[in-house]
Order: sequence, then structure tokens, then C-alpha cells
Amino acid sequence: MGCLVSTPKDSGGNRRRPGSIGEVSVYVPGLRIPKPVDFAQSLGDCLSKSIVERLSALRTRIVVMAAQEAPTITRTKRKSATQHGGSTLADLQQALEDYLPVLLGLVKDGSHLQYKVQFVWVNQEDDLEETAMFNAWYEVLSVLHLMAMLLLLQANLLLLPRTSTDGYQPKVSDESRRASVDIFLKAAGYLDCAVRHVLPQLSAELRRNLPVDLAEGVLRALCLQALGQGVGIQLGMAIDSAKATLAVKRRLACEMVKYWQQAQDNITNLPLANGWGEKHCLYVKWEYVEAKAAAYYYHGMILDEGNTEKSHGMAVAALQAADEYFKESKKLCEAFNAATPLSRNPPLWGTMKYLSEKIPKDTSSKVRINRDLYTYERIMETAPTLPDFSLALKPDEYQLPSADPSWRSENVNGVQTSSNHVKG
Repeated sequence: MGCLVSTPKDSGGNRRRPGSIGEVSVYVPGLRIPKPVDFAQSLGDCLSKSIVERLSALRTRIVVMAAQEAPTITRTKRKSATQHGGSTLADLQQALEDYLPVLLGLVKDGSHLQYKVQFVWVNQEDDLEETAMFNAWYEVLSVLHLMAMLLLLQANLLLLPRTSTDGYQPKVSDESRRASVDIFLKAAGYLDCAVRHVLPQLSAELRRNLPVDLAEGVLRALCLQALGQGVGIQLGMAIDSAKATLAVKRRLACEMVKYWQQAQDNITNLPLANGWGEKHCLYVKWEYVEAKAAAYYYHGMILDEGNTEKSHGMAVAALQAADEYFKESKKLCEAFNAATPLSRNPPLWGTMKYLSEKIPKDTSSKVRINRDLYTYERIMETAPTLPDFSLALKPDEYQLPSADPSWRSENVNGVQTSSNHVKG
């Protein structure tokens, strides 16, 4: 039950990849696209015409919208970001939310209906162009993943700097920053639900046969990415606040390091060497190193407040580490943008605009010794350990909706509905 059909990557051109995705504040590794499904052929003998037609209409709407709009909404331009792009994302998101409760009727009470329909999706990060499974939980997983990716795209649109009315450099409004944190937590909630409540419904064999786009490590990494970027926005707002202490900024920066480190740990051993996937790995590595630059900077500034020679020496070591990580992050950023599909950085703003000025300046002013004596390895050996803080930001609590009320009156013809048939 739950047969798998996969299509090699050279089989026919369903997977359309843009050559460039424009400006990136939040990286999204492409959108998986659903392919048409004939519900009438699979379910016509089991269900009423009305519910079959409803399933068909809801899913067809998603198929058409996703196929038409995915190439457009993954290429972001600041000028149109809040116009066409934002409304398209919202429409597709709503279509998925409308479809999910009706889809969940297929798995209600362990119904055998979950094995009747072959669901097909075009992959992005996997070498296989598409993956098909006779399992409705695979469809639920794919829907949740797409819902989360659409939210991350929405966050990216919000976090692209726009020219301000006062004529100064492009910036991101406080309102957009606050809204993006809520979006990150919501996206993390979808992904957390996928890992904790949907993946366990698939057999071990089916989980092994999932495309890498839906591998547990990738889902966890995307969840942690969303949380890490949420903390990054909080750090930027703390930097702008006169009330936020160095200790608060250091804590946020150290938490950011942990999120990105865990994200990297989750995808390190996965086969993400193909297009979007390779770029995904570079993005996580870049953000992880950039977070370490911020954390070591604030750790060094706090250590420098001590009055002892030892604390000053540790501060110097921390600031040197921050400077080295910052330089490394710039190289990783260039590698990320050069990987296909090509991308660009928006104008510097927020945390990294501030730190790109402060790290080199404060490091050079604090380090009063000949820097040439210190190699990269020596600096990293002497860098003090960062403080370990518990992670404060958690995914939103998201629960799968109940099956649509229309299923209550549905008589499933000739189909056993025993909960013993849910795969675990």
C-alpha cells in the first residue's frame, strides 16, 4: 500500500527552474508543484459525486494556480513585491487551506480511501523530477510543505528594503519586520506539524522513498531556518532600540547561532547537490557563519567591559573571531548568489548593515597587537566559548484541521474504515 512511482530528471520538462530569482532576504528552495489527479476514476465507485467533484475542483484550482504562478512568485522584484506577488501568494495559500480539510476526509479513521488515489508532485531539490504515491498522507505532507514555502516567500517580500519617503537609503519598516516574525513562526508551525504528526503516518519504506524536498532533515532545517530568521529580525529591532542592552543583543545573537547550527546539522548528510538543494546548503552555511560573527561581536563587547587583563584578552579574541567570521560570511554570500538559480542581495539593512560597519571598526580599535602574527586557525583556537542560552522562539502550535463536515454524511461504499490501517 502506498506504491511509489518516480520520474528521472531527464524525462520531460515538467520542472521549470528560473535562471535567476532576484533579490533574496529569505531563501526558499523552489515550490513543489502538484500535477493533475483524476479523483473520479479513483474514487467514483466509493464516494458520492458531490464530494468527488469538490475534491477535484479544489485541487485543480491549486494545480492551475501553482503551475502558472510558481515561476513568477519565486522571482522577486521589490517594485511588484506588495502588488501582484503578495496577492498571488495569499490566493494560493487560501486555496491550500480550503483543500486541506476536504483532503483529510480520505484519511479519516484510517480509511482505505487513503490508498486509492495516486498523488503526483514535481520536485525541486531532488534529482528525481517528480514523485507519485498512492497515499493521501503524502498529499497532506506536500500541502503543508507548500503552505510553509509560500509563507517564507511572503516573508521575503516583506523583508526586501524599499526606498523610504524621506529619501534616505532603502529600509524595511518596523511593521514589516514584526509581521515577518509572525509569518516565520507560522511557517515553522506547519513544518513542525509535518514532522511530528504527518511523517509518522507514513511507513518507514515510504519515508525512505520521499523526495529529499520532504525528507525529515530538510523539513526540520526549514523549520529551524524560519526560527533563526525570526530571531535575526528580533536582533535587528533590538539594535535599533535604545532600551536593549548588550546582554539582550548577545543572547539573541547566540540563540540565532544555535538555530542555524541545528539547521545545518539536519541537512549536512542529505543529497542536496542539485540546483535548489545546493543553493539551500550554501544559504544555511552562510547564515550560520554570519550569526557567529554577530554573536562573537556582542560577546566581545561584553567581555571588554571587564576591568581585568584576562577579560580584555578574551574580548580581543572574540572580536578577532567575529571579524574572521564576517569575512568568511561575505565569501559564502557570494558563493550563494553565484549558485544557480542566480540571486542578488538587497541593499544592506538592519543587523548586517550595522555589524558590517561595527565589526571591522571595533575589532581594529581593540586589537592593539600585530594582527599578522595571528592566523585564522590561531584566532579560532583562542576565541572564547559562546554562552549557551536556551532557545526562546518556538513554532506556532498548528494542528491539522478536522475533516470537512461534508464527510459526515458520506457513505463510503465497499470501503473498510478501521483505524488499524493507518500506517505508522
